[in-house]
Amino acid sequence: VWPTRREVPPAATMCGILAVLGVGDVSLAKRSRIIELSRRLRHRGPDWSGIHSFEDCYLAHQRLAIVDPTSGDQPLYNEDKTVVVTVNGEIYNHEELKAKLKSHQFQTGSDCEVIAHLYEEYGEEFVDMLDGMFSFVLLDTRDKSFIAARDAIGICPLYMGWGLDGSVWFSSEMKALSDDCERFISFPPGHLYSSKAGGLRRWYNPPWFSESIPSTPYDPVLIRESFEKAVIKRLMTDVPFGVLLSGGLDSSLVASVVSRHLAEAKVARQWGNQLHTFCIGLKGSPDLKAAKEVADYLGTVHHELHFTVQEGIDALEEVIYHIETYDVTTIRASTPMFLMSRKIKSLGVKMVLSGEGSDEIFGGYLYFHKAPNKKELHEETCRKIKALHLYDCLRANKATSAWGLEARVPFLDKSFINVAMDLDPECKMIRRDLGRIEKWVLRNAFDDEEKPYLPKHILYRQKEQFSDGVGYSWIDGLKDHANAHVSD
Repeated sequence: VWPTRREVPPAATMCGILAVLGVGDVSLAKRSRIIELSRRLRHRGPDWSGIHSFEDCYLAHQRLAIVDPTSGDQPLYNEDKTVVVTVNGEIYNHEELKAKLKSHQFQTGSDCEVIAHLYEEYGEEFVDMLDGMFSFVLLDTRDKSFIAARDAIGICPLYMGWGLDGSVWFSSEMKALSDDCERFISFPPGHLYSSKAGGLRRWYNPPWFSESIPSTPYDPVLIRESFEKAVIKRLMTDVPFGVLLSGGLDSSLVASVVSRHLAEAKVARQWGNQLHTFCIGLKGSPDLKAAKEVADYLGTVHHELHFTVQEGIDALEEVIYHIETYDVTTIRASTPMFLMSRKIKSLGVKMVLSGEGSDEIFGGYLYFHKAPNKKELHEETCRKIKALHLYDCLRANKATSAWGLEARVPFLDKSFINVAMDLDPECKMIRRDLGRIEKWVLRNAFDDEEKPYLPKHILYRQKEQFSDGVGYSWIDGLKDHANAHVSD
């Protein structure tokens, strides 16, 4: 049964955006060129395209509709269309924000429309009110000023460039800037660019950012409840979705929490309360075995996808085109994720939840065994979170977006990070003498005897890096391929 217009939930969009502001040439040819460049982002948003031009400013958009696919096409506006926004992202607290904007009239069901109205109400200082993942460009046509902003951790990509004619460019991916800008940069996460102030400033200033050592005692219930909240708010969707399940701790916890709360989520009324989980690996790899075990325990509809080393090697060039980095580890882990995303999309799924961010927050990498004291451990976790946008966030966003699939990452929820990074880091230290392996704080928080989230041996399973978990011969195969084709 199709919902009536009144019942239609908000429109959420994961997309590709391109904005060009202050161009020297306002010919039809220039507009065509911007549309052509915007088309390079179409994989991110295959469902609809939009462009808004005002004098010498252009805002273009490629839309992937995740909630209410019939409305909420962008760009979005305020009531009299003097404020225009193009957004890539999801605003999870849009309902609360709308409640604060009683005098405003909303034209669409889009969760992102609040951005235009918040700007009218609060000026440039509203970004920290947004709870979600986003990159956006907003143009105020009344004085031709504009702002651009990126979410706290940099889950959504954003790049900024400068044209020879003095124009300023913003894009979800570099490929729309590289030919037409004389220089461009990765837009820093947690920052805002203001044309009025003439530069970048950081809007995201959480307590952990200073890297001073926190002292809040460990509270397992608080950790568990704040993570559950982070997962539940990410079930805001109107299309089929699933969970990427490697069988490791982080993805297994995401799957466990979703399966526990799916029945009461709105999405269950539309698509049923059977959770779909997805895993990829070389045949016989550690991840496939572990993921199947977790899926069986949780009773999910599990999809086990296989790839060969040769298929991975054949995809490398395309993977690098999409993820726009030459970082070796990122490419190695992006390749199976890229192949898996294509298969997931072919099944009609448009959104997945994933476990990125946990290792950075809780010191989950194996080298954290070497942390000499809690101060150094805490400082390293801060540094790792600040760098996520260059590595795991970039991989999770672009390897999925390559096929018009959206990835959501509950561990990188703003409130959850605040809770987890406010803990006395002593409890994150790996202490063999106390029987504490890496990420003990997280494992212990979900160690519920009465209603277990996961079987004990999975809850306490040691980490596999994603590119090794998909099968050890993947990394060996890459080395052999490189040795055969690149001489010393």
